[in-house]
Amino acid sequence: MRYRLLGNSGLRVSEAALGTMTFGDDWGWGAAQDEARKVYDAFREAGGNFIDTANLYTNGTSESFLGEFMKGHRQSVVMATKYTNAAPGTDPNAAGNQRKNMMQAVEASLKRLKTDYIDLYWVHIWDQMTPVEEVMRGLDDLVRGGKVLYVGISDAPAWWIAQANTLAHLRGWLPFIGLQLEYSLIERTVERELIPMAKALNLGLTAWSPLANGVLTGKYHGHGSSEPGRMSSDMMKPFMPEQQRTDRIVAAVKTVSDELGRSMAQVALAWLRYRPVPVIPIIGARKLSQLQDNLASFDLTLSADQLTTLDKASRIELGFPHDFYAKELVRTPVYGGLREQILS
Repeated sequence: MRYRLLGNSGLRVSEAALGTMTFGDDWGWGAAQDEARKVYDAFREAGGNFIDTANLYTNGTSESFLGEFMKGHRQSVVMATKYTNAAPGTDPNAAGNQRKNMMQAVEASLKRLKTDYIDLYWVHIWDQMTPVEEVMRGLDDLVRGGKVLYVGISDAPAWWIAQANTLAHLRGWLPFIGLQLEYSLIERTVERELIPMAKALNLGLTAWSPLANGVLTGKYHGHGSSEPGRMSSDMMKPFMPEQQRTDRIVAAVKTVSDELGRSMAQVALAWLRYRPVPVIPIIGARKLSQLQDNLASFDLTLSADQLTTLDKASRIELGFPHDFYAKELVRTPVYGGLREQILS
């Protein structure tokens, strides 16, 4: 396993993160403690140090398992967890980005994780109502109090993240160093605004659902494992893109997979390494065999022709203003007809 600095920080994290939403069977489809321990140990033995969880995952069981698993080597783990979400209930402050939920959630996570600090604390999702000043000041207080070392943002629009980090820099608060978002051959719309923003602000990029809920393994198209997926087809429909495009992408992945004699999952994960910005995939596994297959993607090399096959099948329209900038009628006057002579 190789390592990289996470965003504009000195934090060294492995080139893959272990996603632990599957740790615990509270939701009816996860891994029991023994199997979860095997997955965790295999990831650590491979050199992985970056662990991703959240307070809501399997009703807190994921964090509790990790608290047990980290005993004796907590200092060598980059432990990342999240706050914001809560199960439906009667308390309006049990979920959201606000300071009250933030402070209550971090204390509960610390107890379940059996630790006195969290390496990376993610805002799980933008709640669209808490003032940005409240979020960033609250997170900075956690850092100054020693309960959190770094902070990151997940599932938020580019404009809000840019606003948050600009405000943090102006006020002397710790800015976000990481961005977590859905990114895969299926989901590339993040390339319109979020990826360019991450590059401009030097945010470390972690990708959840890099296999698109199992779609890119081929299991829903008669390829790969015959094991039923974690989500039923009915559950997946709201998250599935236009079917014709999906079929085209899966077919392209299968073509490259057959050429290389490697699994479709490995091909899909390897593709992320060739993005314009470094991407750390969050690899989730219910079974040890799934983790081992995913980890094998890191020694897989894709040729230029294979990348073209995958990129062509999965391409998206960037829309305005990106496509506007590419028009010759626009480019010529912007650069006085000398764009090719200007080095940048």
